[in-house]
Amino acid sequence: MTETGAQPLPAYEVGRLATAVLDSVGSVVVGKRDSLELVLAGILAGGHVLLEDLPGLGKTLTARCFAQALGLDFRRLQFTPDLLPADVTGSFLYDQRKGDFAFRAGPVFTNMLLADEINRTPPKTQAALLEAMQEKQVSVEGVTYRLDPPFHVLATANPIEYEGTYPLPEAQLDRFLLRVSFGYPTAQEEWEVLQRRMSRRQEEAFLQPVVDSAALQSMQAALETITVEDSIGRYCVSLAAATREHASVLVGSSPRGSLALLLLARARAAMAGRDFVVPEDVKDVAVPALAHRITLRPEMWLRRVDPAFVVDEVLQNTPAPASGALPTYATGYTAT
Repeated sequence: MTETGAQPLPAYEVGRLATAVLDSVGSVVVGKRDSLELVLAGILAGGHVLLEDLPGLGKTLTARCFAQALGLDFRRLQFTPDLLPADVTGSFLYDQRKGDFAFRAGPVFTNMLLADEINRTPPKTQAALLEAMQEKQVSVEGVTYRLDPPFHVLATANPIEYEGTYPLPEAQLDRFLLRVSFGYPTAQEEWEVLQRRMSRRQEEAFLQPVVDSAALQSMQAALETITVEDSIGRYCVSLAAATREHASVLVGSSPRGSLALLLLARARAAMAGRDFVVPEDVKDVAVPALAHRITLRPEMWLRRVDPAFVVDEVLQNTPAPASGALPTYATGYTAT
C-alpha cells in the first residue's frame, strides 16, 4: 500500500494494461510507438512530460488520447503572453450572496493538464506551474490547496519559433521528467492518417477508457516494487555525472537526472512485464531524461551541437553493467 492508498499491481499486469493503453492511443496517433511509450513511462513514473516538436505533429492529440485512454479528467490551457498566474491556479472572487470571497479553482485542478505552448507565456505565469508540478499543490493569497492525485502536466513547446516566446529556464526544464519529440511521419504513416480520418467521418477521435484513475495509481504504485540492482543504480549515477565532465557541456545534469533515469527505467521494466530493471531500460530513456538538463557551451551553439548528441557520446563511453547480471532476488530469475 502506498501513500495514496493504491494497492500495487503485479508487474505482468502493469505490462498488460500498458500495452492495452498504447494500442488504444496508437489507434489514433499513427506510427509513433517509441515516443508514445516514453510518454506513458513518464506518466507511470509519476512525472511531467515536455513534448517539444514542430506544429502539427500530434502533440495536443497525444495528450488528449492518453487522458481518454487512462480515464483521467483532462483540461487544456493555451499559454499566451497575456496569461496571468491566477488564470492557471485560480483566484478568489467576491460572492455577493454570501458577502465573502470564494475560491474559484483554475484549470490546474485536474488529473492531466495540457500546457499548450508553455514557452509563449511570461516567466511569472510559467512559475505558477512550478509549485503545482513539484509539490502537487498551489498557494493562492496565502492559502494552500492540494491537487488530487494523479496529477500530470503534459506541456508542448515549439523548438524553432522563438519570436514572442519566453524560453523555459533551466530550473523549470529540470521539473520535467523527460522531453519527447515525435518527428515527421513517413509517407506511409501520413497516408494512414488520411485513411483513418476518412473512415472516422468526423474530425475528433474519441477513445474508450482502458483504465481509470484508481487503476493508474495502482500501476504507478507497482513501480516501487521493481527491483534495481546496485550496479544499475550506479550506472544511472555514472551517466549523469559524465554529462558534467563532457567537453561540450557548460552545466551538466543535476542529480534529478540520475533520479529520472532510475524512475523511467523502472517504468520501462514494468511496461515490459518485468519486476527488475536491466541496463537496456536505462539506455532507452537516457536521451529523453538527460538531454534537456544539459547546458552547452556557447561555442557549441554556433556548431549546432545537439544535447542529445552529448548524451549519445556519454552512453558510448560509460561502461554498462552486464545485461545478463539479473538480480538473484527477483522472483523466478537467477543470475548468469
